[in-house]
Amino acid sequence: MARPIDDRLTRLKNRRSGIDRFGTLTVDQQVEAITKSILEESWQKRATADKPHTRYALGAMQEVGADSTRISIETAERVGNQLNKGFEAQGRSVEFRLQGSVPLNVHIRQYSDVDLLTLDLGFLNYDQNGARARLGYYTPSNETTVGRLSLLRAQAENILINAFPQATVDKKGNKAINISGGSLPRSVDVVPSCWYDTIVWQVSGKEVDRAVKILDKSVPTTISNWPFLHIDRVSAKCATTLGGLRKSIRLAKSVKNDADAEIALPSFDIAGLMYHANMQALLAGYTYELAILAETQRWLDYLYRNQDYADAADP
Repeated sequence: MARPIDDRLTRLKNRRSGIDRFGTLTVDQQVEAITKSILEESWQKRATADKPHTRYALGAMQEVGADSTRISIETAERVGNQLNKGFEAQGRSVEFRLQGSVPLNVHIRQYSDVDLLTLDLGFLNYDQNGARARLGYYTPSNETTVGRLSLLRAQAENILINAFPQATVDKKGNKAINISGGSLPRSVDVVPSCWYDTIVWQVSGKEVDRAVKILDKSVPTTISNWPFLHIDRVSAKCATTLGGLRKSIRLAKSVKNDADAEIALPSFDIAGLMYHANMQALLAGYTYELAILAETQRWLDYLYRNQDYADAADP
């Protein structure tokens, strides 16, 4: 039986207030979450009580508060500062970047995890067919990427344990070290990684064209990611819809989260799916917000009914 809409509305409100993660919060955060859960947000007043589905759709589109997003980013920066001090003490240079839903502003939780790429500056990968590679810009290394990033991860785990003794450092994740609790207002996923200089980046020099290699310790192996290109493209396209694309992504993520059955579709893929929707239809949501619901539903239904098109690499 389908989950009642009142239950979905409760889950939505709990995510946006932080009640959904109440047991993992500090006492101050619990007080904040309770306070937020009592107060009504503006979307809750835009549809009458006899239109709960409309209320849910409107609420699911909205961004998490700016203060919450700011705190998430500041927490990641704080963790990065401690990691940097620890690595400097060991004579190792690193730098940090954010990836994922928070910097893209499509996160749907008050207390969202933040992905912090921890990049080893003493080691990188590069495409050997690129212009800089052909000109001899790079010096090949005898080290393997897996070996280098495995060491980076082990050192990062020890630094985090020593720098945040009251926090919980979870080392079980295959791609990230999670740190939460203690004095940290947000949970941070530390992702050991290094730069990957693509063919395009070797010409442009623009960070948006630069990729990263991240460690998957379960194999072990490395995975290539283009997080900055993803953020740049979604952001640019969203600008043409005056915010409609991000609202569509948040809506789809909320529906997935509140579905009766588990849907194995990560946030990155949901953003990719909605990136190819009809932008003119999403733009209409600037004046009539439920147009975003209509286009999101139309596009996902079309992909469901046209599996070959949905599976195409570049539709």
